[in-house]
Amino acid sequence: MPPFLKAILALVASVGATALGFSLLDFQSADPVRYLCYLVVAILASGLKVAMPTLSGTLSVNFLFVLVGILELSLPETVMLACAATVVEALWRPGKPVRVLHVLYGSAAVATAVAGAHSVYHSAFLRHRGVEEPIMIALAAAALFLLHSLATAVLIAGLERGGLFRTWRVRSFWTLPYYLVGAGIAGVYHLCTRLVGWQTSSLILPAAYLLYRAYRLYEERLDDQMKHSDEMSSVHLRTIEALALAIEAKDHTTHGHLQRVQVYAIEIGKELGLAEAELEALRAASVLHDIGKLAVPEHIISKPGRLTPEEFEKMKIHPVVGAEILEQVQFPYPVAPIVRSHHERWDGAGYPSGLKGEEIPIGARILSAIDCLDALATDRQYRRALPLEEAMNVVARDAGKAFDPRVVEVLERRHVQLEQMASARQDGKSKLSSDARIERGEAPAAGFEASRPEKDRSRTETVDFLSCIAAARQEVHTLFELAQDLGASLSLDETLSVLAVRLQRVVPYESMAIYVQREGVLHPAFVTGENFRVFSSLEIPVGEGLTGWVVENRKPIVNGNPGVEPGYGSQAGHSSVLRSALAVPLEGLAGVVGALALYRAEKDAFTRDHLRILLAISGKVALSVENALKYKQAESSATTDYLTGLPNARSLFLHLDGEVSRSRRQGHPLSLLVCDLDHFKQVNDRFGHLEGNRVLKAVASALRAGCREYDYVARMGGDEFVLILPGIFPQDAQAKAGRLSAIAELAAQQACGESICTLSVGTADYPADGADAEQLLSVADRRMYAAKQNRKASATPARSSFELGWNSSVVQ
Repeated sequence: MPPFLKAILALVASVGATALGFSLLDFQSADPVRYLCYLVVAILASGLKVAMPTLSGTLSVNFLFVLVGILELSLPETVMLACAATVVEALWRPGKPVRVLHVLYGSAAVATAVAGAHSVYHSAFLRHRGVEEPIMIALAAAALFLLHSLATAVLIAGLERGGLFRTWRVRSFWTLPYYLVGAGIAGVYHLCTRLVGWQTSSLILPAAYLLYRAYRLYEERLDDQMKHSDEMSSVHLRTIEALALAIEAKDHTTHGHLQRVQVYAIEIGKELGLAEAELEALRAASVLHDIGKLAVPEHIISKPGRLTPEEFEKMKIHPVVGAEILEQVQFPYPVAPIVRSHHERWDGAGYPSGLKGEEIPIGARILSAIDCLDALATDRQYRRALPLEEAMNVVARDAGKAFDPRVVEVLERRHVQLEQMASARQDGKSKLSSDARIERGEAPAAGFEASRPEKDRSRTETVDFLSCIAAARQEVHTLFELAQDLGASLSLDETLSVLAVRLQRVVPYESMAIYVQREGVLHPAFVTGENFRVFSSLEIPVGEGLTGWVVENRKPIVNGNPGVEPGYGSQAGHSSVLRSALAVPLEGLAGVVGALALYRAEKDAFTRDHLRILLAISGKVALSVENALKYKQAESSATTDYLTGLPNARSLFLHLDGEVSRSRRQGHPLSLLVCDLDHFKQVNDRFGHLEGNRVLKAVASALRAGCREYDYVARMGGDEFVLILPGIFPQDAQAKAGRLSAIAELAAQQACGESICTLSVGTADYPADGADAEQLLSVADRRMYAAKQNRKASATPARSSFELGWNSSVVQ
């Protein structure tokens, strides 16, 4: 509340408390019976109200008896009578809460007003100058009106954060004629009491009450007629508003835009002091200002990028078309001019008419600034939303150029509060709905959730019609984007990541898993969302569980139970909140490649519409997954040894170059081990090549298991292996080589059943033995050859005939 309003409140409260205190201390009545009668009548009159049909607020009839008290009673008597009537009036409101502070302030305001009006009527200064009695009564009534209405307007303006003068003019000024008429009635009554006494004069009160009842009947009939007229005139507005909301719903990125703009516009219009008709016009125009976009092609409205000059020319017609549409409605206030001009600029560079400055209707100037702020602060197809403060700064920079500086000043001062008001209104807005009956079928007989009882199988769901329109349009765009994105990349992870993001827009889910079939088992190729780790670890045999059933039978499942997936229940335990699953098979050219499964926490969360969307894209997804898997296999075969699964020689050289460069930059040691499997030819000669392959696989697995996670084990070819050990010092590398030899020899023995093979190892250390990959490999190869010769020299005759396994071309 502004400081000057606080000061006025304090002054009114102080003066009122002083007057009331004085009245209590100095209270006495020359005629107690008369005073008691006046008090009872004033209290009864507190429940009688008069009002103007087109204005807010009411006026209690007890003001008439306060005026009578000013004319006939002492100041203490009149103050006590007025305060008592005010308290009763505040309490005489069934169903409404009583605010003690408001009652106390109201009593103080009445006491202040009565004291002022009593002082005016009994002013010796005015009477000595020959002011006539009727004038004195009128002045007293005017003083009572002015003091009481201003005190009340101060409180209301402070509570509603509005302007004092505007609040007084709207809420209280209309009561002035009633005070003046009441002054005439009080004067006539005062004259009668002088002539025939107050008892006889009081006989006119029943007749006055009958006149009041006749006025109330007239007022009620007038209210009914005006209400009917308002309802009929608002039918047009509601119809057009519904159409405007439907148009807005076609673009989900602007959802709620019209409601937010309306809240902002009305509040700023009030602060700028717009008349009631201007506010009503602004209220309608804020919702209808974009209705002319009916004439703009949808692909222009929804274009995710800058418009071409030709497209912008087409977009510029929408204010004119919107105004022409609204001119047919014939609103009782000027809506069409606001809609026509809401893209005009303060400097005259806007469209369609090039108006500038005050030539632009005030409503259009308000809408222009608010429309820009909301567009900047919300997501659109062509850019992400700016933070509210940043958007406000953009608008403020254009004050005096694009926007009215007065409007921008109010918007800059109140935009945070207005955004909160707009959000609260959207949260509390009731949804319009239409009936949509969805027949739910029986769940498949595969050991999942039992079907619901027959009487509950059909459920009527309420559907927000705006959401339906937006969802239909969004579905088309999403499916189009998916058709473009799927297959654009041969990377499986990239393809499925795009699918996850796009799909969630039209089929909401908490978790998503895509399983790929390999050798009769479904492996998770991509998982996102709730219970990520649990789904990532699942291995589901085809035919078992929910997705296993889907793949085996090539049929989808709607609202299955995720808990039946093999291994899911034991791993998720009580922490799992997923209760619905939607799964479809992914059928490629070579058959079923896997399954796509979505999960949600809500029971029966998925609908037939969701299934329809998944079935529409499942073929495309299957082909994309199939192509990505083939590409991954081809890519892997270029760098991976097909027999052992270890990196091949090509991959080895690339990795070794990278490790040497990294060690050089960071100053870390690096060890290289070249290993050769001795006497491997004897295994092939005695047991055959298939058994030899088993030995190579076993040795490769043993070497891989004996290394750290970040060590690198590769097969050079034949019976030769190379190990890259980053961060290992020379003495540790020698010990590591000994352990690996023992592990590999044991693996070879277990594979063929006899102790035939041994492992010769040569080591090289960076930087002591070489500065690049070629030097390190050469040194390690020579040392491996030396180790082989030493082992050969000490071998038994039976083993002296083995051939050198490491080809000498590497050394050369």
